[in-house]
Amino acid sequence: MDNQFASYIDHTLLKPEATQEEIEQLVNEAKEYKFASVCVNPYWVSFCAEKLKETSVKVCTVIGFPLGATSTETKVFETKQAVQNGAEEVDMVINIGELKAKNDSAVKKDIEAVVNAAKGSAITKVIIETSLLSDEEKVRACQLAKEAGAHFVKTSTGFSNAGATVEDVRLMRETVGPEMGVKASGGIRDYEKMKAMIDAGANRIGASSGVKIMQSLQ
Repeated sequence: MDNQFASYIDHTLLKPEATQEEIEQLVNEAKEYKFASVCVNPYWVSFCAEKLKETSVKVCTVIGFPLGATSTETKVFETKQAVQNGAEEVDMVINIGELKAKNDSAVKKDIEAVVNAAKGSAITKVIIETSLLSDEEKVRACQLAKEAGAHFVKTSTGFSNAGATVEDVRLMRETVGPEMGVKASGGIRDYEKMKAMIDAGANRIGASSGVKIMQSLQ
């Protein structure tokens, strides 16, 4: 088993019908394979944090998910509560409509508010939902996330009309430079696609198929 690749994976279960039993299985798989984190909805953060407290696996959660259209104040509350409950990483969705309307200051303030709410306790990843954006909008979103002090930009929620592409990951990496993280997420179900994303510049992979990917390497 190649632990080098396991350390890229945020082992993800965000579907609304996920049960506690399924979340517990996710946690156990993450411990077994030494994934970077489990990525779960906010409701499950404290449960996962308790189960993972003596391991290297982090708890990641989502903010303003999956639409990004909640108020900034709501995103801040979600972030503070998630951190209090044990989240060490938060993946927040930008206000996509405001980005498209070129209201960049509102987008930046929204990201900054979450970054500040998480500061010192959790890293912030910014989901830009690439499938809804033009290349110009993708670049602008990445620049705003960088200016706002976020740690990563992330391609997708996995709940829109498409997921990550190699081209988007490459564009995002070119835009943010080497010092910021790029997370590819959505539709990454096998080793070949994961490797292509890493080669394009991703240093984190959001996937619900992490176990299958790792088993294919054995």
